[in-house]
This record gives sequence, structure tokens and C-alpha cells, in this order.
Amino acid sequence: MALWGGRFKDAADPLFREVNDSLPFDYRLAREDIVGSMAWARALERAKVLTTDERRRLEAALADLLALVTDDPEEPIRDAGSDEDIHSWVERRLIAAVGDLGKKLHTGRSRNDQVATGLRLWTRGAIDARLAEVRSAQASLVRLARREQPAVLCGYTHLQRAQPLLFAHWCLAYVEMLERDAARLGDARRRVNVCPLGSAALAGTTFAVDRAALAADLGFDAPSANSLDATADRDFAIETLSALSTLAVHLSRLGEDLILYSSQEFGFVELHDSVSSGSSLMPQKKNPDALELLRGKAGRVIGAHVGLMVACKGLPLAYNKDLQEDKEPLFDAMDQASLCLRILARVADTLKLNRERLLNAARGGHTNATELADYLVSKGVPFRDAHDIVGRAVREAIGAGKRLDELPLDSLRKFSDRIGPDVAGWLTVESCLARREIPGGTGPRAVDAALAAAERRLGLA
Repeated sequence: MALWGGRFKDAADPLFREVNDSLPFDYRLAREDIVGSMAWARALERAKVLTTDERRRLEAALADLLALVTDDPEEPIRDAGSDEDIHSWVERRLIAAVGDLGKKLHTGRSRNDQVATGLRLWTRGAIDARLAEVRSAQASLVRLARREQPAVLCGYTHLQRAQPLLFAHWCLAYVEMLERDAARLGDARRRVNVCPLGSAALAGTTFAVDRAALAADLGFDAPSANSLDATADRDFAIETLSALSTLAVHLSRLGEDLILYSSQEFGFVELHDSVSSGSSLMPQKKNPDALELLRGKAGRVIGAHVGLMVACKGLPLAYNKDLQEDKEPLFDAMDQASLCLRILARVADTLKLNRERLLNAARGGHTNATELADYLVSKGVPFRDAHDIVGRAVREAIGAGKRLDELPLDSLRKFSDRIGPDVAGWLTVESCLARREIPGGTGPRAVDAALAAAERRLGLA
């Protein structure tokens, strides 16, 4: 069904239809379009454009249509006919149900404010669903941290062994990243939750629609303040994609960590069979495909963000058909973020640690060098001098094929006479951890407090 045919004498070229028609993807807005139409019918009744009986008949027919697409979201695809988008499909089905009364519903409304409203409603719901999935992923990481709370992990900088950590501290690092991701999505949601209906094509409707009541009816915080802006900008979608892109980067980094940790070279963790795959050629392989896809899909989500920004960057006010390109990247990015968050929870819930391998790595690589420097500082040596002394001691240990804590006391004293027998108590992994009880540190008590706080925040306590 064409909504604009009166001006045209010739039929649309089939190739143009293929370029122009959006029903193959915007059918996903069916529920939102119908809900928006029901609210618009109520607004037209309040504006005395529709009678109460007309509104009731329209609303009943729309409710039937809503039940249909809720039960079978792909019904608009199977019943597409000549409909170019979800709005024309809904209008055609409505007219089929109530006759000419269905043609009155579009009074004072444009597809421009209609689609902007539907997309905001959809985005709001999708953000809410992603927020729930972020919380679920965080909960899985917190449970993993609690389950493996005593386990020690070698921390890295530049992918070189750096300092010992608790594995739970590593888990909580990603919990914090996801917390900020949730905050960014929540912040984007506030700017999504503004109602464009009543803006019409670009100048605002001429009918006496109570836009504040209409916005409240649809659960929006307020009506939009400017009709040009409301119909012509998609910064709410761009901002949402920006938040999803940052989320995807965090998930990708977590995936990369676990890919490394699960390799035979590291051997720190083992992924469950249910989230791994094998090789078509090499029978011995166990591939971390779930994690690699966390990493790979990040590029897809970031690409959606960049693509929509580029699509919008040179558009004159007001609406342009370029804005039809807002939906597919947003839909896809939401889908991929959902998959990634849900599979992360499965990975975390089933992850197995090799605690012995983890501890041995934390003891190796002279990860206690900073402890020796701090020890010297406690004996009155300026840190820069202590740093140089320990560097030379490390060089000695490397030459001897020993860990720093395995060097005899006499060997250490060659570098500083401030080093005494009490140094041994500073250089164990347990001591390295215990000295970092500062809030936010990797000390056992600090991590336990952080875990308890995360459990309370997530309702796990």
C-alpha cells in the first residue's frame, strides 16, 4: 500500500522499490508503530478529531493487530503485499478491519514523527533488555570471583608479567567496566525517552493535540521541544550505538584475556565444552570460538556506530530518506550486544581455573620486584635509588636462573646493605597481596569488600 501515490502518474520502478522499501527490516517496529497509533487515536479523541466511538473501534482493531504481531513478529513479512514499510502495512490492515475510519487515524500525523516515535519506543525497550543482560553478565562474573576468590593471577602490563593479583580482582575489573556501560546506556535512555509525536512532517501538527498527555500516555518523559529537531535528528540512536560500542570494546578485551589464558602457552583456564568448538581437520583442537566472537562482533557494533554517524553528518534539515538507514545498524548492534552479553554469562558460569598454573605464573617473572623496591623504601632508600638497586638484582637473578626471592641474602646484600633477613617476608606472593589492602586494591580483604559491595548492588547478597 502506497501512502503517497496521488501526486504520481507512473508506477514505481521495481528497482526503486528494492532500494526504497524498508518493510524487510522495519517490520521489527510493528509493535511500537501500533502502540504509537493507539496513543495517537486517544490524542485525536482528546482533540475532538475523533469521536469516542471512533477511537474505541480504532483501538480495538489496533489491539487485535498488536496481538497478531506479538504472537508472530514476522507476520508483516509474509503479508507484505505492496506495502513499502511497517507504517503502510499497519494502515492497510487497519483499513481492512474498520474501513474508511482507518484512513482518519493519520490526521495530523506524518510518517516522519511516526517513525521517530516508533524507533524511540523500540530503542527504549532494547536498552532496558540490554541493561538486564549487563546485570546478568556482571552477576556471573561476581559469582565466578566468589567461587575462585583465593585464586592468584599474574597481572600483566604490555603483556609482560607485572605483579600478582587475586583472580577475583580481575573479574571485578570487568564488573566495573560493565557498570559504567550500564550507566552510559541508562544515560542514553534518558535522551531517547522524548516524544516526537505531534511534530508532524517538520512544522508541527495544526490540530489541538495535547502533546504532554500524549507523551505521558506512551511513557515518555516529555514531548520534544522542536518539531524540526524531533523529526530530523537521530542522535539518540547514535548515542545509544556509542554506548554499545564501548560495551563491545570491554567485552572484546575480556574475550581476549580469556583467549590468552585458555591457550596451552598460558594454561590458566579451561573453557567448558559447551562454549567451545573443534577443528574440522585437527582432532585435538578445542577452540575458544565464543570468546573470539566477542572480539569479532565488537568491530561489527563499532561499525554500526560509525556508519550511522556518517549517514547523518551532512543532512540538511529536516527529514531526509537517508534516515531510513538508521534502523538496520541499530537493530544489528542491539542483537549482537545481546548475544555477546548472554554468552559471556555462560562462559563465566562454566569456567574452570588451573590454580597451580596461575600461582606458578604469579611467582615467576620477578613479579615481586616492586616489593623489594618498597622494602628498600621502608629502610630509608629513595625510591629512584631503590628502583635501580632492584633492577640490578633482577639482572643477577636472571643470570642465575632463579627467582628474585630465591637469591641468597648475601647476593641481595651486594646491591644494598639495607637488605636484611626480614626481606624474605616481603617477597612472597601472599605478602605482595596482603600489602595492597587499600580500597580498590588487590588485597584479600579489599577484594572481599569489593565483592560484597558488588553482590549488594546486583541483589546477590
